[in-house]
Amino acid sequence: MAAQDTPDPTVAAPGDPADENVWLTSDSVRVLAHPLRSRLLGALRTHGPSTATDLATLLGTNTGATSYHLRKLESVGLVHDTEEGEGRRRLWRASSEYHSWHPSDFEGDEDAETALNWLTRDYARHFSEQYDKWLDVSTTWPTAWQDACGSSDAAVLVTAESLEAMREEMWDLIERYRRVGQGNPQARRIAVYAFAYPLDLDRPPGTAAASRRPSKESSR
Repeated sequence: MAAQDTPDPTVAAPGDPADENVWLTSDSVRVLAHPLRSRLLGALRTHGPSTATDLATLLGTNTGATSYHLRKLESVGLVHDTEEGEGRRRLWRASSEYHSWHPSDFEGDEDAETALNWLTRDYARHFSEQYDKWLDVSTTWPTAWQDACGSSDAAVLVTAESLEAMREEMWDLIERYRRVGQGNPQARRIAVYAFAYPLDLDRPPGTAAASRRPSKESSR
């Protein structure tokens, strides 16, 4: 799965993260599974390089806390010091536009599995919070945007392999549109989320390994 924090798609130039994607490890998922660290990484991806002071103001915390947790994220390669500025005016940058993982990567590592469970639930909570904010102001936007945004759902009957293929096709489609509005003053950044889960929760299939494992991704 990929976790994304709506990095600014209007600028893909010097100063953007060097890597689009970074794979979570047992160490990095344990570090990232923290309320403030998850938000710090998301803020850097959404707003670009920032100082600990600016991030503290944005997230409603103190500079000492942001500095400490930025160093924790740096220790596992999720953010890095740009070496611009000094002290609390030092600029920090996200190391990638999003991060990915396979749940099976952490199988048997109880601490990493617990951390991943918290992290994925945090992403679901974040989506709900952000979508509620849109609903609060949606009527102040032009009707064309109200029509274009929104939500939809569907049920599909698939195998694990075909579900993975469907998700990959959806991701490819999103990639095609990532910067299609660049240079257009009418274009706006839009968050696109994709969730998939079984409806028949009481009927798990056999445990035969799929030929390919679906990855999870996030920019959050």
